[in-house]
Amino acid sequence: MPDSAPTALQNWAGNIRFSPSRFEAPATLDEARAVVAAAPRLRVLGSGHSFNTIAASDATMVSLAGIEPEVNINALTGTVRASGWITYAALSAAVHRAGFALHNMASLPHISIAGSIATGTHGSGNGNGNLATAVAAIEFIGPDGELRTVARGDEDFPGSVVHLGALGVVHAVTLDLLPGFEMRQYVYDGLAFDQAVVHFDELTSAAYSTSLFTAWGAEPQFQYWVKQRTADQTHPFPKANWYGAPLADGPRHPVPGVDPTACTEQQGQTGPWHERLPHFKPEFTPSSGDELQSEFLIDRADAPAALEAMAGLGDKLGSVVQICELRTMKGDDLWLSPAFGRDTVGLHFTWVSDFAAVEPVMSAIEGALEPFSPRPHWGKLFSIPIDDVRSRYPRMGDFEKLRERVDPEGKFTNDFSAAVTGGTAR
Repeated sequence: MPDSAPTALQNWAGNIRFSPSRFEAPATLDEARAVVAAAPRLRVLGSGHSFNTIAASDATMVSLAGIEPEVNINALTGTVRASGWITYAALSAAVHRAGFALHNMASLPHISIAGSIATGTHGSGNGNGNLATAVAAIEFIGPDGELRTVARGDEDFPGSVVHLGALGVVHAVTLDLLPGFEMRQYVYDGLAFDQAVVHFDELTSAAYSTSLFTAWGAEPQFQYWVKQRTADQTHPFPKANWYGAPLADGPRHPVPGVDPTACTEQQGQTGPWHERLPHFKPEFTPSSGDELQSEFLIDRADAPAALEAMAGLGDKLGSVVQICELRTMKGDDLWLSPAFGRDTVGLHFTWVSDFAAVEPVMSAIEGALEPFSPRPHWGKLFSIPIDDVRSRYPRMGDFEKLRERVDPEGKFTNDFSAAVTGGTAR
């Protein structure tokens, strides 16, 4: 492979810029293993859809995107083994063609599998775990360049799935599959704040996947998205309204006033799961990246009280929030998953791209949510002290021991992961 000179990189939003000493783009798995073995320190560049320094490094940066991706479906075991750098859009299309489905998808299908799993990224639905819960096995390139597989049932498995990039370079994952299914999506306008608070559980349990969107402000209202499996729909027509919120008379974008062309089909049009579970179509770039994002995850039982706590910040939020989305997920046993040990609701904030204006409002939200022990999304902006974040993960100490055993020299550590795991950044 040719020698790689230092290069300047940035994330998708452009708010994080860094200059690794080397940038490597191997064309084969063997080349990738050689890069990993030779590098004193190394981080992996995925789809870049993070908003903090979780991926940033001044050492060697490697992208596996130049390696021909693999998707191998095993109908007998109901699993798919796929290259870690493939996007959910590409994977879901292949899975659908074979007659299967993934249990869930995030709002954007453009993101990579490995990066999404490593950070505990999620879709929605009271009965659906986050994306990492579909992992049956995960395959790493270790610090010596050797391949290592951790499978469900192995002692290290619960600590290895959501790993923040600190356990190695993921080159493949095996995911559980479901039989393929079709869905219909409906949107309702103008759900009053008090109705959303009082009926939160009923709203989020009404379909396979639901979302509540609000731009906050002095008198917040919600846009309510309902994604139903057709097999679960007990009558051919949707409800005319939900607690006073009428069925939308046309397609909607989550952000008020934005053209909905990039959004997945609504108004009850039947379609396959992978064209309804995400909010956005893969052939569109949903925005130019002119935004910042934060997300705070709390116990689902605390959602009504948390909404009431944030209502007092409505005016402040309205000045810097493009949109706020509420999504739910089932609790899990993955050590660093933000849904570890509790059924969870995520309060996601898409901000304007002015960090100076966003920072004090973000801090105010963190203060309002403090009684509910919020866990920030690992790949998004937050200012909660890292020791407080660490304390909210009961198995953090076990993860630290696992990292020390798997990567004793800290090859895969950067400043972010070192802070999270209590180490010293080099």
